[in-house]
Amino acid sequence: MAEEKFEEALEKLEEIVKKMESGDLTLDESLKAFEEGIRLSRLCAQKIDEAERRVEILLKTQEGFDVKPFKEKDESDH
Repeated sequence: MAEEKFEEALEKLEEIVKKMESGDLTLDESLKAFEEGIRLSRLCAQKIDEAERRVEILLKTQEGFDVKPFKEKDESDH
């Protein structure tokens, strides 16, 4: 089985949330959907962690890490 991509996992997770929010699932279907949602959520978190580690490695300088936090947009940035 090929490794699931982040975007695909996130899309499936969004679909599960919509189904669960609709209230049309039985208890058993809801439990199965919840289990799958947890699996997908963990997969997405793992993919984000891996991407963060790769970015940190790419930004590493001779003196150490040169990692700067992203600047949050505020009202003055328009």
